[in-house]
Amino acid sequence: MPSIIITGAGSGVGRATAKVFIGAGWDVGLVGRRAQPLEETAGDSGALVLPCDVTDEDAVEAAFAKAAQTWGRIDALFNNAGKSLGGAPLDELAVSDIRDLLDVNIMGAFIAARAAFGQMRKQNPQGGRIINNGSVSAYVPRWGSAPYTASKHAVTGLTRTVSLDGRPFNIACGQIDIGNALTDMAAKMTKGVPQADGSNAIEPVMDVANVASSVLHMASLPLDANVQFMTVMATNMPYIGRG
Repeated sequence: MPSIIITGAGSGVGRATAKVFIGAGWDVGLVGRRAQPLEETAGDSGALVLPCDVTDEDAVEAAFAKAAQTWGRIDALFNNAGKSLGGAPLDELAVSDIRDLLDVNIMGAFIAARAAFGQMRKQNPQGGRIINNGSVSAYVPRWGSAPYTASKHAVTGLTRTVSLDGRPFNIACGQIDIGNALTDMAAKMTKGVPQADGSNAIEPVMDVANVASSVLHMASLPLDANVQFMTVMATNMPYIGRG
């Protein structure tokens, strides 16, 4: 059966996606900082629990090595771990908080992609697929989101470059850009969030299951086909025409 590592698998999009892959019969590795949420995601499925911080290169390398040793190979990575900050003008955000967000959203994504790329390059048969979690913010910013938006622009750069650099090694890379999937992180949308015109408004949301099924579709394609970028969003959210 095919195998996938999912980062940020202890909650939200990561947990929902892991459960869909488990249900589809994949071998699933669950990466996150804390073991307990990962164990809750795994339940009695037999999914591989790999607690580690994605910003810790040595820990990530060890987790991926354990997965490869257990399964014989790694077929896919859903590079999902990330964080956000509350909306605020840039000068009101603490530099330490900005650094922490960039470390997780950019360096964490790079470190996990690097570990997957290295394993996929050396395994036999060679190849695999990396799916990065972007955001609609990779294209159009939300008010007060400079660090998050900048981090997701960086993820897009990572996606494009890994997609290019992976060609000689049969490594495909794509990106899913998500808008207002209903997770704990997005629950605030249902109560009202700041808009570009200074107002506060409730925004439409969608079931996170729509994201999980989309990632499964991307991951299930043969390696000679690739969804380069997919946007999955609540139909009526203020993205088209945002601002």
